[in-house]
Amino acid sequence: MESKNSQAARASEPGEVHKRPLPTIARLVPGLALVAAIAGVATFLGSMLPVIGGPVFGIVIGAILANFIRSGTVVEAGAKFASKRVLQASIVVLGTGLSLTQVLSVGVSSLPVMLGTLIAALAGAWFIGRLLKVDGDTRTLIGVGTGICGASAIAATTAVIGAAEAKVAYAIGTIFTFNVAAVLLFPTIGHLLGLSQHAFGLWAGTAINDTSSVVAAAYTYGTAAGAYGVVVKLTRTLMIIPISLGLSVMTARKEVAAGSTSRRRVPWRRLVPLFIVGFLIASGLETFGVIPAAWHPALGWIGTFFITMALSGIGLSTRLSTLKAAGHRPLLLGGILWVLVAVTSLLLQWATGTL
Repeated sequence: MESKNSQAARASEPGEVHKRPLPTIARLVPGLALVAAIAGVATFLGSMLPVIGGPVFGIVIGAILANFIRSGTVVEAGAKFASKRVLQASIVVLGTGLSLTQVLSVGVSSLPVMLGTLIAALAGAWFIGRLLKVDGDTRTLIGVGTGICGASAIAATTAVIGAAEAKVAYAIGTIFTFNVAAVLLFPTIGHLLGLSQHAFGLWAGTAINDTSSVVAAAYTYGTAAGAYGVVVKLTRTLMIIPISLGLSVMTARKEVAAGSTSRRRVPWRRLVPLFIVGFLIASGLETFGVIPAAWHPALGWIGTFFITMALSGIGLSTRLSTLKAAGHRPLLLGGILWVLVAVTSLLLQWATGTL
């Protein structure tokens, strides 16, 4: 008869009792079905109010429902799967709408403004965030959301650094607040400053976060401003790639350092997450014309719906009580960065002679 010690020893062997099974489709279906339903409603509401957009509606509806759903229910696995894997898939699909050659189409004159505002946002998030005592992940998310492209950049960064759902929700809420303010205020300010169509398009494309808000503000100012602002915004979105790669390297080194005192090689999969590789491949296919133009509307819709699903999953994993605990400092940080980036964009345009 086998002793208890022998049984315990066998149970501790690799591949035995302690091996965690992968989530099955049956476990994921309830949560994914709820997430898809929320995303469907959010997409409809976003089409009615494009200034807000479906992804923001998704995270808000998910966060509200989360307070009526107990932790550990059948929807939890699917919601977490959506907040990570579907999120990564959305980034790859959205890459099909970004040609790498679009950077050249905006002209060399716009790059100093674009890079300058990005540096201002990231450096401001680090320095001002530390002064305000905002935690590292939250200030990183608000910084990339302000400096690159709002919810999409926050989604990509979350996939790299593994930020908690509450921090993601708070960052997106902060970015959304100042997106709405920009849409309402930017056209009026632009007219008061006497900005040309080209100057306003560059200002909107570099200082407003989400693409939908750039479109709303720029086309309100004029058709020419809208067309130029969208191109600038798409080029700015490509900054997701180097920022995500840099954060991936930093995160991998920190995790390796925390897990071992000896030096060891970091696997390339940790340095270059597969979803970033997929994003680059998708963008490359678009650059070389492999993806038919007729597919772009459908792919754009799928990518946006996926990111709405992902943010709905994040919302379902978030409790409003957790958001309240974050305090007012992240919102203050977002406001300061918003003003900093807007002013930096105008100053750089003046300095480079594009204003």
